[in-house]
Amino acid sequence: MNLMRTAMLLAFMTALFMGVGYMIGGQAGMLIALVVAAGMNFFSYWNSDKMVLSAYHAQEVDERNAPEFFRIVRDLTRNAGLPMPKVYVFQSDQPNAFATGRNPQNAAVAASTGLLQRLTADEVAGVMAHELAHVENHDTLTMTITATLAGAISMLANFGFLFGGNRDRDNPFGFIGVIVAMIVAPLAAMLVQMAISRTREYAADRRGAEICGKPLSLASALAKIAGEAAHRPNEDAERHPATAHMFIINPLSGQRMDNLFSTHPDTGNRIAALQQMAQSGEFGSTYRQPAANRAATARSVPITKWGRSDPPPPKGPWS
Repeated sequence: MNLMRTAMLLAFMTALFMGVGYMIGGQAGMLIALVVAAGMNFFSYWNSDKMVLSAYHAQEVDERNAPEFFRIVRDLTRNAGLPMPKVYVFQSDQPNAFATGRNPQNAAVAASTGLLQRLTADEVAGVMAHELAHVENHDTLTMTITATLAGAISMLANFGFLFGGNRDRDNPFGFIGVIVAMIVAPLAAMLVQMAISRTREYAADRRGAEICGKPLSLASALAKIAGEAAHRPNEDAERHPATAHMFIINPLSGQRMDNLFSTHPDTGNRIAALQQMAQSGEFGSTYRQPAANRAATARSVPITKWGRSDPPPPKGPWS
């Protein structure tokens, strides 16, 4: 259902692009805007992982400097049947996480120090399973296509303002129709883009619950992250608001409703869906922690070393 909804939203955005292109720029303007927007997003698609990780000053970790966190990701990756992604930690008191990379073979998952300090091992596993679900579902590709179309529509609107739109007699809507399209189309594209982002979050919650086998652990993690995000600002996210849709919970604000302008679904709705999954009993406990981790599921995940040159961050309760 979520996949069909995503396909329908993409089809609507494509139709919107073609209609606006005809009304504002004609065929030539439509093609120019599409080529430029596609070029920009092609560059972003191939370099987005490096750009985002650099923006958050993320440090790659392994079994030597973050052994338990790395093992959690490794075990979940095996459960999902995915290639092992690169694992990163970034300094932020706000608990949160994101995934990036153009495909499963070139993926990276990142968690904040706040996430590892404040969540239990089972909750961390739920969060990282959600991020691996984004990797498996190729959501980076989906959102790149969406961004390409949204960018092309916005560029067409800019062309219309600069050059006065297409006033040819072939345009059945007249100049007023062109003005309306220039104002309404970018807003509509943004709303569709956000709707697709919300749809992919629900799909990642469901698949993440399948990967970790513990829907209630993911639900508990979402509740904790949402509560902390409301009063613990993420300064890097505030400087790069365009990356907000990548996080498991919106790092910019504590939106409490599934409104049109939200990049994330209402956390309460997500928790309710996960609780319903747990009650249905359709998921067994497929995630198996290493023996060293099973005794520590009630404590947060430690980081024993932070990069190579930076001082170590404050440790959580695990030690």
